[in-house]
Amino acid sequence: MKKRTIITGLWLMALLFTDTYCGAKKTSANQEEMSRPQRTAETERLLHNLKAITAYGFMFGHQDDPLYGVNWEGDSGRSDVQRVTGDYPAVMGFDIGKIEHESEKNIDNVSFAIIRKEIIHQYERGGMVTVSWHVDNPLTGGDTWDVSRDDVVRAILPRGEKHDLFLGWLDKASVFLNSLTTADGTKVPVLFRPWHEHTGSWFWWGKELCSTEEYTALWEMTRSHFDRAGVDNLLYAYSPDLQGPGEIYMERYPGDDFVDLLGLDGYHRNNEEGIAAYVSSLDTILSFMTQEGAKRDKPIALTETGLEAIPIADWWTEVLLPVMERYPVSYVMVWRNARERPDHYYAPYPGQLSADDFVTFHQHPKTLFCKDIPNLYQ
Repeated sequence: MKKRTIITGLWLMALLFTDTYCGAKKTSANQEEMSRPQRTAETERLLHNLKAITAYGFMFGHQDDPLYGVNWEGDSGRSDVQRVTGDYPAVMGFDIGKIEHESEKNIDNVSFAIIRKEIIHQYERGGMVTVSWHVDNPLTGGDTWDVSRDDVVRAILPRGEKHDLFLGWLDKASVFLNSLTTADGTKVPVLFRPWHEHTGSWFWWGKELCSTEEYTALWEMTRSHFDRAGVDNLLYAYSPDLQGPGEIYMERYPGDDFVDLLGLDGYHRNNEEGIAAYVSSLDTILSFMTQEGAKRDKPIALTETGLEAIPIADWWTEVLLPVMERYPVSYVMVWRNARERPDHYYAPYPGQLSADDFVTFHQHPKTLFCKDIPNLYQ
């Protein structure tokens, strides 16, 4: 039985502090911050609580959790995680790839209308939403993994040949993000993860495909454009891949004024040395992120992780949990359970090899699912 009443009592004290914090005038803002729209109170509370929650544990998240799963799609309220544990993830991830073309469906062939509905449902449960954007290549017309040119970022920056096109794409994304409102008009806060895994080179904005200056300019242009469009319900996550700490992690950091959370995308590759390599890499980088987060007053998170098809029966309690317990991680999110690829899933479903261990993981006092947390925004 989880210590939910203790967590709730402590959380209420944190929320009282949050109300005071949100009403306070920030005297350390620079000129760039002063020109930005004031974020919604709900968004500011989410930021505060991403820091406060680490005193009690870490939230569990799952990409595309209510949209589809292993052998199912489009069943309202259904979730592989909920079917195994009786509870929804505290964090749900969604992707807006293809919004740039005003498509009806996103990169994973899910209606944007359904995505909007499920984002609002998660907010109404009191859980958190994070959004990524696997945006198509604006220079070649290819997909986000089209790395055939090394001048794409340069082409969309000011004076580039695709700059105006890309500003139009940012406009389309901002319309969707501004449309995430409840029936009473409240905007849903979103942790946005732009230009992630840039320390690799499998996306057109990767390290071998643009300079450090071009990458940080892309970040600044994205945020500035959303600010001008009145997108006041976003927090921004910086999410390199599992490459290394120090200079590698921070080399393309756009700056504290542009980032709200320090993230990490790092997967367990299933091979003979997989567990040791995965744990060692996480320990190295999460230790560094803990120090940087404290220095910069930023929460940290394992923004993407997982082991495809989870072939290790006790992976949740014997591999992932021991690492997470060592660091002040606000949340950990595993990737999606694809309905179109039989072995491409990262959370268990009923009867899956690791399902029983996942129940034990869910019952641990440090793992926080939707019912374990009060509303993050009140």
